[in-house]
Amino acid sequence: MYLLLVNPTSGSGRGKLQGSVVQDYLVRNSIEFSNISGSSYESAASSLATAIRKYSSIEGLIVVGGDGLVHLAIQELAGTAIPMLVIPAGTGNDFARSLKLPLADPTSILEFARYSKPSAIDLGRVNGRYFAEILSTGFDSVVNERANRMRLVSGKSKYNLAILLELPLFKPKRYQFDVDGAAFEYEAMLIAVANGASYGGGMKVCPNAELDDGYFDLMILEPVSKLEFLRVFPRVFSGTHISHPKVRILRGRHISVRADAVAYADGERVSELPITAEIVPGALLTWRNL
Repeated sequence: MYLLLVNPTSGSGRGKLQGSVVQDYLVRNSIEFSNISGSSYESAASSLATAIRKYSSIEGLIVVGGDGLVHLAIQELAGTAIPMLVIPAGTGNDFARSLKLPLADPTSILEFARYSKPSAIDLGRVNGRYFAEILSTGFDSVVNERANRMRLVSGKSKYNLAILLELPLFKPKRYQFDVDGAAFEYEAMLIAVANGASYGGGMKVCPNAELDDGYFDLMILEPVSKLEFLRVFPRVFSGTHISHPKVRILRGRHISVRADAVAYADGERVSELPITAEIVPGALLTWRNL
């Protein structure tokens, strides 16, 4: 039996529509499932934890939503034998991008999973909490803080507006790092600890990050002028920003960062720094389109 977990409000209602498509597919193909979605995102965590305790034989969890719902689900699934199938229905869908799943065709994802086996991927863990894609601090976290306070704008427009409002005010900070026991300092504008390649709806901040190589990619953007930042920023969507002389890419399994700043993981607020992240090899079973 499968569990079905849907966030109906994700993607401005796209989650509800995709959830109906998934449910119709399961019924049409006589696939046994239990819909544990509940009425809100907030109730999803308890619904999932209760279902895992209740059912002794779970073939998989089907998650219909965005990266926030994925982040919630992996807290329960990490280290278990229950695989997760992602049906992207959010704003960014970056984990689905890293899995190379189609972003607008839930039926093809279900067909793919029906006739293939899941495989193990790594997860990150920061301050005791798992993350699937990117842990970040610096300018993007400041933007997230601003965007989360906005109520009149939604979707990507909110994030883009927050960038324009925060960039004139932003100042780089001095960060202290420890990467696999090597300590160093950098002044930086943005830092990303990447298990997967992208965040923010396809921004390939660490384009060479792999989900199953047992390492984080660490991207450090040293200070540049505001004008230079705006000039280089569009290159993040192709991943070519990493050739800029102020961008450093390192790799490590265990990364600590200290500064007067706040961190986000998978778009969710983690905590103020310091943070300590470790890679957890093979922590999650999921379907990938290799």
